[in-house]
Amino acid sequence: MASRTATLDATRIGASTIADYQRDGAVCIRGAFKGWVDTIAAGIERNMQNRSATASDIANGRGSFFDDYCNWERIPEFVSLVRDSPAAELAAAVMQSRTAQFFHDHVLVKEPGTQKPTPWHQDIPYYFVDGQQTVSFWIPIDPVKEATLRLIAGSHKWDKMILPVRWLDDSNFYAGEGDYLPVPDPDKDPSMKVLEWEMEPGDAILFDFRTAHGARGNMTAARRRALSLRWVGDDARYIERPGRTSPPYHGHGMQPGQRLREDWFPVVYQR
Repeated sequence: MASRTATLDATRIGASTIADYQRDGAVCIRGAFKGWVDTIAAGIERNMQNRSATASDIANGRGSFFDDYCNWERIPEFVSLVRDSPAAELAAAVMQSRTAQFFHDHVLVKEPGTQKPTPWHQDIPYYFVDGQQTVSFWIPIDPVKEATLRLIAGSHKWDKMILPVRWLDDSNFYAGEGDYLPVPDPDKDPSMKVLEWEMEPGDAILFDFRTAHGARGNMTAARRRALSLRWVGDDARYIERPGRTSPPYHGHGMQPGQRLREDWFPVVYQR
């Protein structure tokens, strides 16, 4: 396991970085988890060898796309990352929140030659949480160029959310299409500004749950492994959706308007 010494002091995130995050809904922070790359790699491998019931391999054409989530408490490397890395304090800083409460982890691995892209989507419609103070970390542990995360600047401020779809077959996740925006194609809409960065292992993109994002397929000869860590802040509250959410978290017992229960979703940082 790699050293737990972080390369980034979360208390020194500049005001300009926070302003960029609040304006665009996303920022890239270089070297944020450089000292944790080996730990994350070991955790991803452990997860892939010990999959949960939610794991899937999505294939469409050549290659495949593995994803699994909500495993952190049984993956020692992820426990260390959540509790001992600068992630929680960094999350609180960009969210402008007094607290950082951990929501869930998500492993994403695109094998070489995977044609299927990650469709454009926002995370918030899938979740049973709502609020202005949210952040997801996307941390690659392989160099990424064309297969990097892509985000639509300012989309976290849209009045309506994108219709959530199932990644396996692109079918609608909920009924009521009129309540949502159709899935956008920013490459054909010059009014939309796409943010994307070539990244090295341990760099991190931080983005709001409401920020629209996607990714191309991985047509390189190397794996593209990434881990997402998702956090909520002071104003996050449980909300009911028109169907089964993802992740579902069966039996949580929460009611609309409540903060997420801390025995399931720990507050890791408090200022």
